[in-house]
Amino acid sequence: MTPTATVSASAAPVNCAHMPDSANNNNANTLLSPGEPPPFYVMHADSEIPLLLVCDHAACRFPAALGNLGLDPFACRCHLAIDIGAGSLTEYLADRLGVTAVLAQYSRLVVDCNRALMDPSAFLEYGDGIIVPGNRNLRQEDKDARAEAIYWPYHGEVDAQVQRLMATGGCPAFIAVHSFTPVLNGKARPWEIGVLWDKDLRLRDIFLKDFREAGFHVGDNEPYSGKAPADYTVDNHAERPGVPHIGIEIRQDLIHDVAGIARLGNIMHKIIESIPERIGLREDRISA
Repeated sequence: MTPTATVSASAAPVNCAHMPDSANNNNANTLLSPGEPPPFYVMHADSEIPLLLVCDHAACRFPAALGNLGLDPFACRCHLAIDIGAGSLTEYLADRLGVTAVLAQYSRLVVDCNRALMDPSAFLEYGDGIIVPGNRNLRQEDKDARAEAIYWPYHGEVDAQVQRLMATGGCPAFIAVHSFTPVLNGKARPWEIGVLWDKDLRLRDIFLKDFREAGFHVGDNEPYSGKAPADYTVDNHAERPGVPHIGIEIRQDLIHDVAGIARLGNIMHKIIESIPERIGLREDRISA
């Protein structure tokens, strides 16, 4: 298991190279060299608080073997490569709450950990006017190498943390953190926060109510839907075992800097710490 990481809230919102110094990659595969960071890292890996945070698109790192996939520096850091602010917000929440979090450490353009591997967007070739040359005409063995190095280890760890928390005597709440662009295809998006759900209303009702009371314009399954098969990580690690779950999307202009992350983080901290008591999980004590 990757060592617990404690990350300062002042970490850069675009989480391109963050990795605890103690974390080393010993995975002998042909994509990641021994000196490169592992595909994920875990914060507070021993916490027994029945809450799990995950961030599928926390980083814009590329394996050295793939270079920059033919992208220019701007494209390597844009919203196609990373959910801007989502990784740092997840870190902030995990530290404030003392809960376990699993964060992916390579760009979604290498392989999108929130997609089924058969989904064409798992290896995105084009989006929002940007061509990804390194993803065009990929051979199956190239896709398999990326999945073996990054995708499956990440999902294996998310599953392991769900099972660990369930084994401690209860059912954890599962919260996936994402971010979305203020403008898409030239059209402004009015929502500040999106609450994504499918069949489970337990967390949906809490987040919609509390975000709206905090003064946000909140989308109910907007700007994206949580209905299957749109949300692979939640569907496979939370919906199937019946774990309470939600996907939260934050508009990127609200969390693009440290001040924004602290503001949203403090509001989400209050909501999340109330969840165990409000839905009857086994533990209602979360450290401030």
